Amino acid sequence: MSQPAFEFDDAEPDDGGELTYSVCELAEAINDQFRRGFRGGLWVRGEINGLQHRGPHTYFSLVEDGDDGKGVLRVQLFAPAKRRLTPILKRANLELRDGMKVRIRGVLDYWAQGGSVGLKMAEIDPRYTLGDIAQSRDEVMRRLVASGLIDLNKRRPMSPIPLRVGVATSVDSAAWADFRSELSASGFAFELTVADTRVQGDGADRMVAGAIGTLARGAREGVLDVIVVIRGGGARNELAVFDSARIAQTIAAAPIPVLTGLGHETDRSIADEVAHTALKTPTACAGALIERVAAYTVGVEAAFEAIVRRSLATTDGAERRLHDTARRIAGRANAAVERADERLTMRQARLATLVPAALDRSTARLAAAAVRLGERSTSITERERSRLDLFAARVDAVDPGVQLARGWTITRNADGEIVRSAADLSPGDALTTDFLDGRSTSVIDTVNLHPVPAPSGDTESDPNR
Repeated sequence: MSQPAFEFDDAEPDDGGELTYSVCELAEAINDQFRRGFRGGLWVRGEINGLQHRGPHTYFSLVEDGDDGKGVLRVQLFAPAKRRLTPILKRANLELRDGMKVRIRGVLDYWAQGGSVGLKMAEIDPRYTLGDIAQSRDEVMRRLVASGLIDLNKRRPMSPIPLRVGVATSVDSAAWADFRSELSASGFAFELTVADTRVQGDGADRMVAGAIGTLARGAREGVLDVIVVIRGGGARNELAVFDSARIAQTIAAAPIPVLTGLGHETDRSIADEVAHTALKTPTACAGALIERVAAYTVGVEAAFEAIVRRSLATTDGAERRLHDTARRIAGRANAAVERADERLTMRQARLATLVPAALDRSTARLAAAAVRLGERSTSITERERSRLDLFAARVDAVDPGVQLARGWTITRNADGEIVRSAADLSPGDALTTDFLDGRSTSVIDTVNLHPVPAPSGDTESDPNR
């Protein structure tokens, strides 16, 4: 394999008299220009992104969305400056976090090994960060007031015995452990439903609102009495998560009371403002629930004791009235029995006197009645015997046998009907004639009709009738 040959002459390159820097010399020159140009330092504002702690040092980037895209500046907070700034942040109750807007001072530094420009942080303006937090908070508050959501959850009626508690918190936090321990030590039968969520950092506002919304759905199904939102203490910018409009709107829309215990003693978050009741710490939140249940229990026991006392007083009074009534009844019964005995004795005496006389009178009346009955029965018997003889004579008068014995006959036609008139006969008719001692049969030869005189007075019955 062959390679091309290059020929170099010994002439020096023409640089036109311009200075040529080495990389390290250039880095030093850049830093010298930074020091002279910015006279010892400059202030920069932006939002923290990519915060990292490496040993005693801290590194992050300041970012800002501009018209031409996102601007980025690397920042180094070395240990000496960090030790000096930590008390300042602590007094302001701030802690460096991603997403935190800051105004910092430092010196620009070109890092030759990395080929990049950064800022060595030396100072921070806490008022800038606090002002930004306050401004954001005020804007959210104005929107909530305008929409009428500030007092919405406060109007939710609190259960007198809130034992079914929904909790939105991080289950790995001390806040959850303290809250649960406090309720367990109370001795009351609290039922806890926990929705685990992040309470700080990127997306924490969305996750907390989602946890509250999940518990709110359970409340609509009637399985919860109250919702509790808790977290432990922290820096002011960390607690700014609970100034989120999303969290505030979710709390306001909850169908049951929402209690907050966000672990800060002085400032109130917007979540506190919107909640039904705001407590300072998770433990205080648990204490409020315990106190309410205890008050209900005391009230129930007092009511029960009052009922017992009233019942005993009522039964005692009824027993006394019953005894009094029994004594009155016994007295009246004895008096009534005594009066009845007296009346019975008097009636016995009267009966002993009246009964013999009444028996004598009754005996006399019975004897007189017996005499009258004997006399009257004889008269009645004779009268009835006469009437019976009369009826017998009448019966004999109409008895066919008696009439036949007297010489009368009974004639019937061929149909067996009694012939009562000659007008009923025609020549050739067959007749049957009954006598007392027999019967004859004949045939009509001639029928002669005679005029019949009109009846006058009573006549003897016709035996043929």
